[in-house]
Amino acid sequence: MPITREQRSALIKAAIEGSEHAYMPYSKYKVGAAILTESGEIFKGCNVENAAYPIGVCAERTAVVKAISEGKKDMVACAVVTRDGGSPCGMCRQTLNEFNPKMHMILAKLDGEVITEMPLDELLPLGFGPANLL
Repeated sequence: MPITREQRSALIKAAIEGSEHAYMPYSKYKVGAAILTESGEIFKGCNVENAAYPIGVCAERTAVVKAISEGKKDMVACAVVTRDGGSPCGMCRQTLNEFNPKMHMILAKLDGEVITEMPLDELLPLGFGPANLL
């Protein structure tokens, strides 16, 4: 499902807003994410670090969990914002792939400057998903 210019802008804005709640005392690397559902709802997320590093949570997975906890699995787009426009880690790519391998991805800086856009399956080629288990 292609997203409109208005949805794109709202998604980036929501990701920036999400980043404002990031808890990153160790890396100082602020990340915000926002997920757009087919019905037009947006779910924001931020990264949450922990002194025991492996149990930290990325912004993308925070947004996914918020959507799922509200009964929304029909994810169509995801915006991720960082200071340098970085891309999601492998764990987040796999999590997003679970719900829509063709999800529209927007990678942007914290000021809203878009670095790139692409379908998720370009970020995670040959991804493993539910169909592999059938």
